[in-house]
Amino acid sequence: MLLHLSTWPEVETYLSQSRGLILPIGSTEQHGPTGLIGTDAICAEVVAKGVGEATHALVGPTFNIGMALHHTAFPGSLSLRPSTLIAVILDTLKPLIAHGFTRFFFINGHGGNVATLKAAFAEVYAAAYDLNRPEVRCQVANWYMARSVYQLAKALYGDQEGSHATPSEVALTQYAYPESIKTAPLDPQVAPRGFPIYSATDFRAHYPDGRMGSNPALATPEHGRQLYEAAVKELSNSYLQFLNAE
Repeated sequence: MLLHLSTWPEVETYLSQSRGLILPIGSTEQHGPTGLIGTDAICAEVVAKGVGEATHALVGPTFNIGMALHHTAFPGSLSLRPSTLIAVILDTLKPLIAHGFTRFFFINGHGGNVATLKAAFAEVYAAAYDLNRPEVRCQVANWYMARSVYQLAKALYGDQEGSHATPSEVALTQYAYPESIKTAPLDPQVAPRGFPIYSATDFRAHYPDGRMGSNPALATPEHGRQLYEAAVKELSNSYLQFLNAE
């Protein structure tokens, strides 16, 4: 059940049965020569819809633009400042809390969002206290770090998985959008790794095609299906545990 494809009476009925909401969050940023700019948002959204179907949970709209300032030297990459993303999350959740939602499960597709999400949760808890809703809880689940997903990616790609523009995330987008599979020469085949991330200019200097330690040429739509099923199964269990926790 998707929030944006529901009517308000349907949401009101849902709230009489559950107070949980799944929220996909990703990013709009470069993913190397073959990765879609929307990869992080696509992956989070696809997995979130699957978890919603598996658990009969309501899924909210995707946060498509995240904290990706370090990618903005590549054309097409977008970013919010951490403070802006915190404000967007807080402003989004406040009316939902007032409506009666108390469990917010963020399925995240972008590592750069994690620190900002944790800071945003602190702001949400302060707002919930002011609204006399101290039972509000938030949790972030990084789909790519789910144990079964991580193990499968290692089995499929070994040390060529890397940490950005990875074959696992590219494979998931290929499964979701097979009509949008991209190809391009990769030189070197496996991208460099090990440099710290600072400014956008510094990032592009160290990772000139945008990849970090990865070889996305290994990705296939079939791998994407396997990764999707592993992520949905594990995160469905995580969501139900979170929903029923104190």
